[in-house]
Amino acid sequence: ILLGYILIFMTIIHPLFVVVLLLFCISSAKGMPRSLICNQCMYFVAHSVQMVEVLSVTVHCTVASRFAHTVMTSSALNKANSSQEIFFEVDLPKTAFITNFSMEIEGQIYVGVVNEKEQAKKQYEKAVSSGRTAGLVKASGRKMEKFSVSVNIAAESNVTFILTYEELLRRKFGKYEILTRINPKQLVENFQIVADIYEPQGIAFVDAHATFLSNELLPLVEKTAHIFFSPTLDQQRKCPECDGSLINGDFIIKYDVKRASSLGDIQIVNGYFVHFFAPPDLPRIRKNVMFVNDRSWSMSGTRMVQSRLAMESILSDVHPEDYFGIILFNDRIEPWKESLTKATEENVDEAIKFVWQLSPKGGTNINDAVIKAIHMLQDDRRNKKLPERSVDMIILLTDGMPNTGERNLQRIQQNVCKAIGGNMTLFCLGFGDYVDYSFLDVMAKQNNGVARRIYEASDATLQLQGFYDEVASPLLSAVDLRYPDNAVDSLTPHHFSQLFNGSEIVVAGRLSENDMDNFLVEVFANGVGEGQVIQCPYMYIFLCVLLLLPPCHYIFCSVDGDPHFMIELPEREDALCFNINDSPGTIFNLVKDPSIGLLVNGQTIGDKMVAPDGKVNTYFGRLGVVHHSLGVRLEVTTEYITLSQDGQKVKLLWSDQASLKGPSVDLLLTKDRSVKVTLRDSVKFVILLHKVWKMHPYHQDYLGFYTLDSHLLSPSVHGLLGQFYHGIEFEVGDQRPGEVPEKPDATMYVKGHQLNVTRGWQRDFRKDLKRGKNVPCWFIHSNGTGLIDGSAEDYIVSGLFKTV
Repeated sequence: ILLGYILIFMTIIHPLFVVVLLLFCISSAKGMPRSLICNQCMYFVAHSVQMVEVLSVTVHCTVASRFAHTVMTSSALNKANSSQEIFFEVDLPKTAFITNFSMEIEGQIYVGVVNEKEQAKKQYEKAVSSGRTAGLVKASGRKMEKFSVSVNIAAESNVTFILTYEELLRRKFGKYEILTRINPKQLVENFQIVADIYEPQGIAFVDAHATFLSNELLPLVEKTAHIFFSPTLDQQRKCPECDGSLINGDFIIKYDVKRASSLGDIQIVNGYFVHFFAPPDLPRIRKNVMFVNDRSWSMSGTRMVQSRLAMESILSDVHPEDYFGIILFNDRIEPWKESLTKATEENVDEAIKFVWQLSPKGGTNINDAVIKAIHMLQDDRRNKKLPERSVDMIILLTDGMPNTGERNLQRIQQNVCKAIGGNMTLFCLGFGDYVDYSFLDVMAKQNNGVARRIYEASDATLQLQGFYDEVASPLLSAVDLRYPDNAVDSLTPHHFSQLFNGSEIVVAGRLSENDMDNFLVEVFANGVGEGQVIQCPYMYIFLCVLLLLPPCHYIFCSVDGDPHFMIELPEREDALCFNINDSPGTIFNLVKDPSIGLLVNGQTIGDKMVAPDGKVNTYFGRLGVVHHSLGVRLEVTTEYITLSQDGQKVKLLWSDQASLKGPSVDLLLTKDRSVKVTLRDSVKFVILLHKVWKMHPYHQDYLGFYTLDSHLLSPSVHGLLGQFYHGIEFEVGDQRPGEVPEKPDATMYVKGHQLNVTRGWQRDFRKDLKRGKNVPCWFIHSNGTGLIDGSAEDYIVSGLFKTV
C-alpha cells in the first residue's frame, strides 16, 4: 500500500510522470529467477504444453476508496520426467503497477525485484547475458502491456506464483472499471475470481461480466459489493466433449459511488489527504470546438474513410447550443468557414457534406493548421460571436510528422503554447503506428489537454467517437481547489482547466498538522450560472482511516555558481548538470509559465577583472520574478530585495531579518543568507546570497536560485530550469574512462540526441552555504546542447521582467 500511494502521488503530481515497472529478474543459484513484474492476466506456455498442468488460478481484488489491491496466485505442475522451461506470461494494464511478486519452487520462496523502466533494460540485458532468468514488459495492444519470463522447473515439481499489483481507478463515463484479462490455456480445476468493493459513501451500482460469457453478475450491497466467479471444469469447456477452455478474454467490473451535493469526498489519515471531486447534477457548459483534420497523402485509403465516418458521427452529436469549426490541412490550410458556427441541424448537414467531398493530397503542415484554429477562436471571442460563458477547445487529428511549413517539433510546440496562452484546451489524436505520439502528447499537455493514440483497426471510427464523447460535456471550467494555507504543506496540482461529465478530479496533499478536527476546503469554478458556480468557504470533512500516503518526491532544479544548472531526480537517485557561459550582463529566462503568468529571469555579472588565465567567470547577480495572476513583482540583487504587490512596495536589505505575509505571497529573509518566497498555490523558491571577501581581487557577491514545489506549475512551464520541472527521460550507457580518472565519460540518449557526457558533481548550498554538498551528476557539455530545448541563446531576453 505504501509503495502504491507513493506511485499514485507521483503520478498525480504530473500526468507525464508515470512510473513504469518493467523488469522481472529472479536470482540465482540453481537458475532460479531473481526479480519480476506482471499483472492481471496470467497463463502458462511450455514447449510441451500437455506436460504442464495448471493446478489453480485465483484472483482476489479488494477495492477501498477507488484504490484496487489485487493478489493473483497460480500454481503449475511439471508432469514430465525431466526438467523443462515454462514460459509465464501476463498482460499488464498500463495504468497499474506491481508492488510485489514472488514464486515458490520446491519449498523455496524467491521474492521478485521490480525496477523502473530506465534501469530495467540495462539489468535485463545483464541478467540474460549472465544466464539468469529475466523478463521485460513490452507493449501489447491499447490498454495492456505484455510480460513474459521463462522458468526452469525440475521433473514432477510445481511452482506457485504470487503477484500483487495496485491501481488508482480513474472515473470515465461515470464509472470505475476493473479489468482482468484471463487466458489459462487449459481447464483449471481450481479457478476463482473474487472482488470485494468498499466505498465509504456507498455504492450506486455494480456490474460484472465477462467477454467470454453471456451471463451477468449483479451483486449490490449498501456499502460493499462482493463478486464471486468460480466456474466448474464442465462450465469452462468449449463443448461437452472438448478439453479446450472457454475462458479467454476480459473479466470486467464496473461501478460508481453514491454522490451527495457537496464538494466531494476527502479522506485524511496520518498527515495526508486525498480529495475526490466529482459533484453530481451539474449542467453542461457550452463549448466552442475547432476540429483540425489531417488530409495529407498519408491519410489516404481506409484512414480517410474512417476519419470521415468519425467526423460525421461526431458532428451529428454536437449539442445544438455549441459552436464548431473545421479546418482540413495538408500543405495548405482550408477552413470550412472563416468563423465558428452554431451547431444547428442545417449547419451540421453542410459540414458533413464538406468533410465527405474532400480527398487526401499534399504534405503535412501541423503548425499553421493549429495556429489558424487558435486565431479563429480568438477572433470570434474578441468579436463576441461566441457565448461568454463557454469553453474553447481544439481537437487535432493527424497521422504523420510535419513535413511542410515549420518542421521543428519543439518550435511548433512553443508556437502553439504561446498562441494559446493558457486560454483554451488542445487535444491531440495520433492516428496509426507511425505518428510521433510523444510530440503530440507534450503539445497537448502544455495546453491543458491530453493526447490519445488511435489504433489503425476496424474500430478506429469508434475510438474517435469514444474520445469525443469523453470531452463532449464540460461541466466546469477554471476549476480551482483551495485548501487552508496554515494546514497544507504541499499539494499535487489543484488547478484544472475543465471538469467533464463522468470524470473526476483527484488532489492529494500533505498536511502540516495531524491533530485536525476539521479540514476546510474552497472550490471555485466557472459554470453555466453567473459568477462562480461553487463557493463553499467552510466545510466539515469526515475522517476516514483508509489511506496511507507517503511524502511526495519532487524534481529539484537550481542554478548556482558560475553558473551551474542542476536537475536533481530523487526517484532515479541521479542528477543532470550543465553550465551556461555568456558575457556579463546577459539576461536569461529561467522559468516561464504562460498559463499563470509566472516569469523568472536572471541577469549575469562577471568577475571584477579577468583572471590571469583569461577565463571570464559569470554568475547570477540579479533576479526578477513576476506573477501576473497574483499581482506580485520581486527583484533580488546582491544588495537588496524589493517586493511589489497591490500597489505597495517594500524594500529590504540583506542585512535585515524579516518575515512578510501577504494575501498572495510570503517572504522570509534570513540575514545575509537567504530569502524564501512562497507564492500562493504556486511555486516556492529559495534565493541564496553568496558573500565574497570584499578585498578579493577577482570575485564578487552572487546569487543562487533553488526551486521548491515546482510540480505545482502547469505543464506549459518552460525556461532553462522550467522545462525540467515535470521530468525528463534519458538513458546513460557505454561508460568509459575520461580525461580525469574519477570522472568517467558515457553516452547519454536524450530527446533524440546521442551525447557524450562526463560524470562529475556540483554543489548544493541549501543546507551549507559555505561548503555546500557535492551532488553527483552527469555533466552535459557545450552549454547544455542536446539536453535543453534549442540553444542557450534562445533563452536570452531583453529585460529583467521581459518575456522576449
